Amino acid sequence: MIIETQDLSKSYGRVEALKGLSLAVPEGSIFALLGANGAGKTTIIKTLLNIIEPTRGRALLLGVDSRAIGPEVLAQIGYVSESQVLPGRLRVAQFLDYVRACYPRWDRAAEDELRRGLQLPAERRIGALSHGMRLKLALACALPFRPRLLILDEPFSGLDALVRDEVIEGFLRHAGETSILISSHELDEVERLATHVGVVDDGRLLFQGPLAELRERARPLLASAPPGAPRASLRDIFVAMARKARGVRPRAEGPRP
Repeated sequence: MIIETQDLSKSYGRVEALKGLSLAVPEGSIFALLGANGAGKTTIIKTLLNIIEPTRGRALLLGVDSRAIGPEVLAQIGYVSESQVLPGRLRVAQFLDYVRACYPRWDRAAEDELRRGLQLPAERRIGALSHGMRLKLALACALPFRPRLLILDEPFSGLDALVRDEVIEGFLRHAGETSILISSHELDEVERLATHVGVVDDGRLLFQGPLAELRERARPLLASAPPGAPRASLRDIFVAMARKARGVRPRAEGPRP
């Protein structure tokens, strides 16, 4: 496993953000960590990257306890976030020069291909880029050093449909053997990518496993769907699982068209 957590818990005073999560992300997978805003997804990622310490339990990245990860492990992990801060005064080419120097295994050909494919203007100042273009730049910095693990924290938030397609196409084309952990509440987009899914609600892990297994497991929850109804989307399945976990009666209607 590229990521494992065992009874991972995090409390802030009386508030439990994570409640005993035991997560297993297979190496080589595209693992989607799904949940509404506030479900605990970002807390999981911050714990994995040793930004915060767990209250109880532990997390392993690349076989190393998260509390002990150092430069050698971090050099094998790419990270892209919707809220990533980039130096606005630098031009795109200058920032790529700076990042490239940090990674001995940097693939310059992959960088050039990513920059052209994502239509990043080399001489434009980062501060003048749109939100979508800054996200593309972060992606162009996260893949050329061939990380073993790429973590994407809400990568599609605030992007229009065209930019989302360009971002998805870009990282799928260049990800290679990289394992990918995507944290998102944009379920329709994630459905196009994921091989495995973890469903998180209120700090608890409701399900983890291959996407096909999730669909099979969710059948009883969607039994009210009328004959001939379209196949349930990932959004339908997530809503049904979250409602059951919260003790809410299932809705009478079937999956949305």
